[in-house]
Amino acid sequence: MDAIDRRIIKSLQQNGKLTNQELSDKVGLSPSPCLRRVRNLEKNGILTGYTALVDQDKYGLPLTVFVNIRLERHSDECIKSFEQGVKRLDEVMECYLMTGKFDYLLHVVSEDLKTYEIFVRDKISTIPCIAGIDSSFVFGRVKRKMEFPTL
Repeated sequence: MDAIDRRIIKSLQQNGKLTNQELSDKVGLSPSPCLRRVRNLEKNGILTGYTALVDQDKYGLPLTVFVNIRLERHSDECIKSFEQGVKRLDEVMECYLMTGKFDYLLHVVSEDLKTYEIFVRDKISTIPCIAGIDSSFVFGRVKRKMEFPTL
């Protein structure tokens, strides 16, 4: 990956709806080589997809919660059981395996506190091997960035 590829990626992170012509103008290539580079970035798994950014509040899911999960033990059975269980939960936007005193960090969205309580009681708590659940509620977003820093 060279500087042109990085400019292509940055431009697409800024606006994934650019036409190939617009993208080629932004990065200083003619359309055919630009399209070849985009296809190559896709083929190599560097560009993994395209999506729309949606206003979470207007969509009806204004509550953001970061949930720390601690497992009872770190056996293969517990890890697989937890990871399979969390993959089935639509409210979980992201799940990270962590170091430190918690094993996983979940990014969860919800309609409100009552709906989140139901989520914890009826969904998360039913996943085997969970020893602890610690929820932190987001008051507001300070920064959201979709572009990687320049290397």
